[in-house]
Amino acid sequence: MNKIEVKNLVKVFGNNPNRALERLEKGEGKEQILKETGLTVGVNNASFEVKEGEFFVIMGLSGSGKSTLIRLVNRLIEPTVGEINIDGENITKMKADQLINVRRKKLGMVFQNFALFPHRTIIDNVEFGLEIQGVSKAEREEKARKSIEDVGLKGYEDQYPDQLSGGMQQRVGLARALANDTDILLMDEAFSALDPLIRKEMQDELINLQGKLKKTILFITHDLDEALKLGDRIAIMKNGNIVQIGTPEEILENPANKYVYNFVEDVDRSKVLVASNVMKKPDIITTWKDGPRVAIRKMEETGLSSIFVVDKEKKIKGILTIDDAIKAVNENKWIEDVLQYDFHKTSPDTPLNELLGVAAETQYPIAVIEDDKLLGIIVRVSILSGLVLGKNQGGENK
Repeated sequence: MNKIEVKNLVKVFGNNPNRALERLEKGEGKEQILKETGLTVGVNNASFEVKEGEFFVIMGLSGSGKSTLIRLVNRLIEPTVGEINIDGENITKMKADQLINVRRKKLGMVFQNFALFPHRTIIDNVEFGLEIQGVSKAEREEKARKSIEDVGLKGYEDQYPDQLSGGMQQRVGLARALANDTDILLMDEAFSALDPLIRKEMQDELINLQGKLKKTILFITHDLDEALKLGDRIAIMKNGNIVQIGTPEEILENPANKYVYNFVEDVDRSKVLVASNVMKKPDIITTWKDGPRVAIRKMEETGLSSIFVVDKEKKIKGILTIDDAIKAVNENKWIEDVLQYDFHKTSPDTPLNELLGVAAETQYPIAVIEDDKLLGIIVRVSILSGLVLGKNQGGENK
């Protein structure tokens, strides 16, 4: 289900925007229109959908139209033409009172500059949106305290904004949006004013929160690494146009044009590619039907000196080495008697850069696990070849 649908959205700044619309239909670009008419095309025929629970990132350089686009989505800026649907309702047709109701109940906004009231405590800042909705003091305080705890600021409720660091102030802004309990969060360059280390912490915090809360997030950034880290899908903008929409991997591997290719050519793929991108189907043995002789045969066939062992539900039990399998045969032991448990596990969404050190140290393949089930294995060559081949494939599309 789509929470947000944007269709053929255009924003022209200046008097008599129809002059620009006619030129856009003829295929004229933003710069030519500005030069010949004095009108500025902020967004040009943008269309996209954001699914429920999706983290959708819009990125581009300064002047690309990304911040204008997010302000169009909640009608802080009025569109020139086009359609914006929130939960199937076209908000471009709504009257002021209807729009206010949608903003309060469905759209939370987190700004770059925190937008906190300096004379109000942290809890009073977080309560503010609920206060103007007429929510009772007890209820809004309960929701505010929960949101403050969710963003890691429990204990700071009675502090004032100037007593907090920049990163902590941004957490307050996020808590205020969460307290309103809207389905959708609109975040405009929310972390760009923060120092790099704090910015990374906030990105990690947001990922953790999204894992728990499952909000629909529309996030604006000019930073490609941030977009690749956060986004389920990414829309890249240039001169008011959306030039490509795709998953991080799709954009890295198949840039739509030279502009996108130039964006992604220097990206560290180890931060973007994850375990599931390079894992391979494991050769396994099962505890309820296979013995050490079967294990030895499978290891001979695959050229591996170890093999993972699972139970009936495919849940991992341990790893069996060739030496221990031979020992089990010679001493007439069961596989369970000689299993080893000291091996590395990872989730399918672990970035490869976090596995490079592990791969260099471990003598066994890395087990990719989800819900205790073995999804695949990663050997060191898979990580290195995944990075090299990914870079070469991305470079083909120039």
